[in-house]
Amino acid sequence: MRTIHISDAVKSPGKNVVLSGWIHRKRQSGGIIFVVLRDVSGLVQVAIKKDAISADAWNAALSSTIESNVSISGTIKQDPRSPTGYELTATDFRNTALSEPFPITEYQSTELLLDKRHLWLRSQKMISVMKARSYVFRYAREFLDKSGFFEITPPILTKAAGETGANLFETDFFGSKAYLTESSQLYAEAMAFPLEKVYSFAPSFRAENSRTTKHLAEYWHLEPEMLYFDNKKSMALQERLVSHIATRLASNNQDLLKELQINGDDLSRIRPPFKRLSYEEALGLLNEKGFQLKWGDDFGVEHEKALTEAEDKPLFVYNWPKEIKPFYMPINPKDERTVLCSDMQAPHGHGEIIGGSERIWELDKLLSRMKEVEMQKGIKFNMDNYQWWIDLRRYGSAPHSGFGLGIERVIKWLLNLDHIRDAIPFPRMSNRLEP
Repeated sequence: MRTIHISDAVKSPGKNVVLSGWIHRKRQSGGIIFVVLRDVSGLVQVAIKKDAISADAWNAALSSTIESNVSISGTIKQDPRSPTGYELTATDFRNTALSEPFPITEYQSTELLLDKRHLWLRSQKMISVMKARSYVFRYAREFLDKSGFFEITPPILTKAAGETGANLFETDFFGSKAYLTESSQLYAEAMAFPLEKVYSFAPSFRAENSRTTKHLAEYWHLEPEMLYFDNKKSMALQERLVSHIATRLASNNQDLLKELQINGDDLSRIRPPFKRLSYEEALGLLNEKGFQLKWGDDFGVEHEKALTEAEDKPLFVYNWPKEIKPFYMPINPKDERTVLCSDMQAPHGHGEIIGGSERIWELDKLLSRMKEVEMQKGIKFNMDNYQWWIDLRRYGSAPHSGFGLGIERVIKWLLNLDHIRDAIPFPRMSNRLEP
């Protein structure tokens, strides 16, 4: 008889089945051993009665330990007394691989759980989060693929070091200085000219010594780039993308959300339009709330929380001061203090999840802006490293926009996680490179 998943077994009460998985819990009461068996599809209680199985099977059950991998044959039935609602009455029990005493017990410290991350991923919460993570990836790609985008595969190693290179991880590339990419934008722009609408879905790296609940040194970055899109059209695409991810989770994964204590109805209401505030309007609102911000100040965690704590959907803050945004964003012709860009803030204080803008697409304006930034910030661009990207403006350019979505930040918000480290299997933070 072939092995089936627990979720399939419980659909056919009364049938004889074979289940394989890990021992999640175990206790003994006289001549009966109760175990809770776990596989990828769920949990089920198993009753192993000494007088109902062979001596070898009973001894195997006795010797089994928490997190041992086992194979159990038996009859599945509904049982309201069981914590899982079903029970398997065992007719055979075999140990596939016995586990040594499991190093994770109840009430462990966060640091131990991070040290034993490779084992903590077996916990029910982490299993559910990792499933949800996979679905978020799937629904994001689904939306973009159906919207006429082509997925591209840009390099991870690059010579272009952003504005200063201060937040990049430097590495040696056969004797030349190289960096782990902080964004695939430049390469996506190159691909957008022949393909019009593209996206990359790849890791990005930021060497920021930040220990907030929303920062990772390595994260997964979804970066679409679109020809002929202005900032308003880009914002409309962003809100449709985020809405698609949230509503697909709500409609397709109710059981998973219930396990994570997430109200699917709340996610089903994440639909356009999202609120839009100019930077100037947001600045005024924050100062009304008691902050003392001046024009040109960036927003920190406490400001993002104050803006969004009462919101049930994300909101946009658009047209930020040019001094605090990258050099490739075009000046707003209606207010030359600002650039044509936007940040999407998640509700309830979860912070920024998307940053996007129009791109300067005219050669003279790009070169002029780069010189202006050099003078204002006292930096020097290595033009040799950017020449290929500048060439895009020299040989048949066109208006375009793009944005970057931090997938772990979206997952943190959708699943209401306390910390972004739980949105990724093996978090890389300023104080952690293991396991």
